Amino acid sequence: MSDKKAKSGKKTSPTPHDLAFKQFLTHPDTARDFMQRHLDAGHKKLPLVIPVLFYTGRRSPYPYSTRWLDEFADPVQAEKLYSGHFPLVDVTVIPDGEIMEHRSMAALTLLQKHIHQRDLAELLDRLAALLLKEHVTGQQLASLINYLIQAGETSDAEAFVRELAQRVPKHEDALMTIAQQLEQKGIEKGRAEGIQLGRQEGRYEGKLEGKLEVAGTMLKNGLDRNTVMKMTGLSEEELARIRH
Repeated sequence: MSDKKAKSGKKTSPTPHDLAFKQFLTHPDTARDFMQRHLDAGHKKLPLVIPVLFYTGRRSPYPYSTRWLDEFADPVQAEKLYSGHFPLVDVTVIPDGEIMEHRSMAALTLLQKHIHQRDLAELLDRLAALLLKEHVTGQQLASLINYLIQAGETSDAEAFVRELAQRVPKHEDALMTIAQQLEQKGIEKGRAEGIQLGRQEGRYEGKLEGKLEVAGTMLKNGLDRNTVMKMTGLSEEELARIRH
């Protein structure tokens, strides 16, 4: 790769190598494919990837640092940050009382901590108190409930939202609208599943009727019932329908 900027601040002319390298860097799919092959092979740890810069610039030898941390304004702090343990905020161990003091982030953080509980009834009081106390915009409320629906494991999100609406009058309209949308989606899902089940049953009945017709012809031609059942795959109960 050519040197992009000299120490004097003057830019050099880009080369085809620059373009190729930039295109490589802007294709995260390449990295994902590599990692996927690594994981599919059964490896549980990250592989060592050795970075190599292929330099073909005008200035020789290569005039810059090969330590990427030197590119930061404060290399010492950068080394501490990127070579040690990364900062961690473990929401799962923060006491609920402390979360309640997080002001604008309290409701979301509380929900994130308890999102994997199937029964969120115990969370209702605290969440309602936060929504009553803190200023939460309509967009923030919608995002909060959407997170509950998408990531949560509660068995009845609609009932939870309706109960929350009753406890938080200032957001009642918005919450009831969301609950109604959830109810409608549930109805539509049930209707779609019913239609699909009906189609499956219809196909089964159609196939069965065809088999019964063939079986009836076989019986009329003198074949015994056991032979007919073996040839058609019909059960004794199904074959008995021919008599009616």
